[in-house]
Amino acid sequence: MATDLKPAIAELITRLNDPGYDRWAGQIRRTGGCRQPIHLRGHVTHADRATGRRLHTYTTATEPDGILRVPCKTRRASRCPACAETYRADTYHLIRAGLAGGKGVPETVTGHPALFLTLTAPSFGVVHSHRNNQPCHPRRDAQPCPHGRTMSCTARHSATDPRLGEPLCPDCYDHTGTVLFNAVAPELWRRFTEALRRRLARAAALPISALRDHLTTSFAKVAEYQRRGVVHFHAIIRLDGPGGPAAPPPAWATTDLLSDAVRQAAHAVTVPIHGRTLRWGTQLDTRPITATGALTDTAVAAYLAKYATKAAETTGTLDRRINRLEDLTALPVRDHARRLIAECLRLADLDDLAHLRLTAWAHMLGFRGHFATKSRRYSTTMTRLRTERLDHMRQQAGHLFDEDTVLVIAHWRYAGKGLSPGDQIIATSLTAQRSRGGPS
Repeated sequence: MATDLKPAIAELITRLNDPGYDRWAGQIRRTGGCRQPIHLRGHVTHADRATGRRLHTYTTATEPDGILRVPCKTRRASRCPACAETYRADTYHLIRAGLAGGKGVPETVTGHPALFLTLTAPSFGVVHSHRNNQPCHPRRDAQPCPHGRTMSCTARHSATDPRLGEPLCPDCYDHTGTVLFNAVAPELWRRFTEALRRRLARAAALPISALRDHLTTSFAKVAEYQRRGVVHFHAIIRLDGPGGPAAPPPAWATTDLLSDAVRQAAHAVTVPIHGRTLRWGTQLDTRPITATGALTDTAVAAYLAKYATKAAETTGTLDRRINRLEDLTALPVRDHARRLIAECLRLADLDDLAHLRLTAWAHMLGFRGHFATKSRRYSTTMTRLRTERLDHMRQQAGHLFDEDTVLVIAHWRYAGKGLSPGDQIIATSLTAQRSRGGPS
């Protein structure tokens, strides 16, 4: 037995022999397999509203280790796969409801024009790429760059090659442009949506102020990091009548009209910053969402939800914030990511870029937007989905008292998070049984 496993095995044996094991196991199962559950200490008192008489008191003092463990609820799969899966499932239902109906959206929404759109970033330098068993960047007469590197690569990179996304010449690569594009990508999206509405109004010969009386533009989008460390957006854009999905769009609002307006808007918008003018890349993909075929509502929702649980760590960087005093050379990241992090910290010291807060978002390579967003009328909300799940759990558990006649007074305080190595082993076994349909 490896020496470093002995403490974990000892913890495991102690936990299994603990008289409170069954109650502890119940807590672990209720977290759904959370890798880093939050520890809470406190109590809840139920009192009669009319008389003030105490009816019931719950305290964590009677729980194993004196704490209550609850899910961390992170969306990042790199931190907690179990909680991220819940977030992914919620995102899937939210997105699909906007295409197929349900969750408060009428099923007639399936007849509304809808596009699946991908907005990419421009090139900031040549990087190693996966090209379906084709050479990466073959150049027969490639000349050395100013740094003495030949800008050619004949390797046929696999999809898992660690060199993917790495610049052929790190010194030629535009790290400044990459960081600034990530930082302004949310503003580019905002300007794109405004330009799209203007072009739709122009196509209908309407003033922009009158468009809302005829047409509503709804969207849902997620951000994805490419291996080169820059974000691009996948989005659904849907046309509704005035007020949202319950009303059909006017007859002139067709899928072809929407596709043309999207292309015009994407090519038109720019964001000036730090002496540069940043815009979307030339690769723009727009495809109609159909009831059958490869791009159905189910396929699109699954595709977008997959990226809602991932962030910059997929590019070889960290999933936590970076302290300015940290030694960047000691960080367990790719060299390309390290240079982008260093560029964030350098640019953060410039007065005209202070509003971007690049130090706080260096681990995200400058991007500071939300990874999954939607317009107000697209479909339901994450809050409503979580409330429905909580209500279901309460119904399953039953109610101690009539909530209309009982006053609930709660006091909680944070007491740490996570599981010990021994507890992790048991928790993995417990939640694996549950996922296989075993005892719960």
